[in-house]
Amino acid sequence: MQTSTFGRVFKAFQYRDFRLMWFGACMSSIGTWMQIVAQGWLIYRLSHSAFLLALDQFLGGIPIFLFSLIGGVVADRIERRKVLLASQYVQMASATILTVLVATGLTHVWPILCLSFMSGLAQAFGGPAYSALIPTLVDREDMPNAIALNSIQFNLAVTIGPALAGIALAKVGEKWCFGLNALSFLAPIVSLLLITTRFLPVSTGESMFTSLKEGIKFVRKQGSMEALIVLAFCMTALAMPMRTYIPVFVKDIFHRGPGTYGNLLSLMGLGSICGSLGVAAMGNIRHKGRFAIIGLICLGAAIAGFSLSRSLPLSYTMLAIVGASMMAVFATVTSLVQLITTNEMRGRVMSVYNCAFRGGMPMGNLMSGWLVPVFTAPVVLSVNGLLLILMALYFLLLQRRVAAL
Repeated sequence: MQTSTFGRVFKAFQYRDFRLMWFGACMSSIGTWMQIVAQGWLIYRLSHSAFLLALDQFLGGIPIFLFSLIGGVVADRIERRKVLLASQYVQMASATILTVLVATGLTHVWPILCLSFMSGLAQAFGGPAYSALIPTLVDREDMPNAIALNSIQFNLAVTIGPALAGIALAKVGEKWCFGLNALSFLAPIVSLLLITTRFLPVSTGESMFTSLKEGIKFVRKQGSMEALIVLAFCMTALAMPMRTYIPVFVKDIFHRGPGTYGNLLSLMGLGSICGSLGVAAMGNIRHKGRFAIIGLICLGAAIAGFSLSRSLPLSYTMLAIVGASMMAVFATVTSLVQLITTNEMRGRVMSVYNCAFRGGMPMGNLMSGWLVPVFTAPVVLSVNGLLLILMALYFLLLQRRVAAL
């Protein structure tokens, strides 16, 4: 019984190319999260500005919102592996430059903000290519499992990366986090060079603009797809600012240091792993839409609970629930989008989805960056949690296209 459960949860690992991509992406994500933790800490240490924390997140995410649609067209016209390799090279260069700047005594925030924009631009092209490539590495019936396992690698990194960053920040400083992130990009580069799966685009003679219109037309023909994209945008716009302002809670409410910051993010990542494992174990379940909406209600309640908490153990618990419910919703909604989409349209459709999902992050962070200095982080984030609950009830009771999936 145990063997069969284990085999069901990790079924997509039977595919060699998926295993290679999974391990490469996991190593890179660990490095990325080490940098995210160190970068947030460095910006707040240099400026003590909640607005600059939000601006950094905005500048890292806005290129994804602006250019992902073009990235999706590119992913359907050029071999996706080559697009991903180019994206990894640019992100590695950004991390290397930041390492050198910090090692030589960086005192201003603006170079960090510029490099965040540069990395976001690379992700705008790499994200749709990666999202379109992963489902082609496994059979269709194993696609939900592969997407859930892909969420696990990301959240395993969210657990390990911040914990390592907390240790590195306390012992050797920020530059080591940035340097290790630069080295971590070697893992996906090697994986991409080793995989045998190839996407060979068929030349249609269409212009990029025509290809983009075809992708948007495909999305609009699927009424449920539009609803899923709206849900993804609203979820990230309202939920992601909480992660941005964790340093504010650590320093100004709990009066702790980088170790506590790393612990909070690690527990959130641990919850995310549990949520992703649960989705992977369930496989291709029925009523995915209703399951996602219930997860959204749990997410909103946990964000509000964390925002109002003044107890560190309670905050740890709330963040674990946030992580579990967020990844359950994300993995389920992504599976629904992927299952509706055909392979030749996958890059463009996933670029629209990524544009909504990732685009919600800078918009939510920018809005919260204006509101937090006026109303405080606990008030703004607790209202965000309440709005998530209300949005979920709307999709559950009134606009039922998602609930019917």
